[in-house]
Amino acid sequence: MALADSLVLAGAVSPEARVRAAVDAHYDAVWRFLRRMGVAERDAEDAAQQVLIVLCQRIGAVAEGAERGFLFGTALRVAADYRKKRGRRRETAVDDERLLDREHPAPGPLAAIVEQERLACLDKALDAMPPELREVFVLADVEELTMAEIAQVLSIPPGTVASRLRRARAAFEANALAVRASLHQGTPS
Repeated sequence: MALADSLVLAGAVSPEARVRAAVDAHYDAVWRFLRRMGVAERDAEDAAQQVLIVLCQRIGAVAEGAERGFLFGTALRVAADYRKKRGRRRETAVDDERLLDREHPAPGPLAAIVEQERLACLDKALDAMPPELREVFVLADVEELTMAEIAQVLSIPPGTVASRLRRARAAFEANALAVRASLHQGTPS
C-alpha cells in the first residue's frame, strides 16, 4: 500500500489533498465517462469541471476512499443535466478559424481520422441504448467499476446491476453490429 493510501486510511490527509489525489487519479476517467454518456467533446471539459466543483464543495461528506464512486455518481447527474439542456438549445456553428489555429495532439491525420471514426461508431452504438443500460455498461465495461461500486453510484441493488449489465451487453452488441452493417453498406464491394 502506498504512503498516500495509508495516510488517507489513517485520516491524516487534508480535504484539499484528497481532492487533488482524486483529480490526479480519476480526471481522465471522468472525462471519458462524460463523453460516453452523451456529453459532446466540446462540452466535456466544462462538464468535468462541474463534477470537480461538486467534489470540492462536498469533500467533507465523501467517505475517505469513496471519491471515485462519488465522482462517477456526480458525473452521471451532470451528463443527464447536459442531455436535458442539449435537447432544449439550438446548436451553434463552431468557429472554424479558431480550430485551424490549433494543432491536433494526435500522431498524424490518418490516425486521427481512424480514431475519430472508431469513437463515432462507439458513440452511435451507445446512443441507441436506453439510459439505464448505457450507464451500467459504461461504468462496468469502459470505466471498469466493480458491481458493488456501480450499485453504490447508481443507488440500485447489485442484482439489478447484474441484470442491467447482461441486457446492456446484449444491446451494445446488437447496436455495434447495426453500426458496422450501416458502414459496410456505404462501401463498394
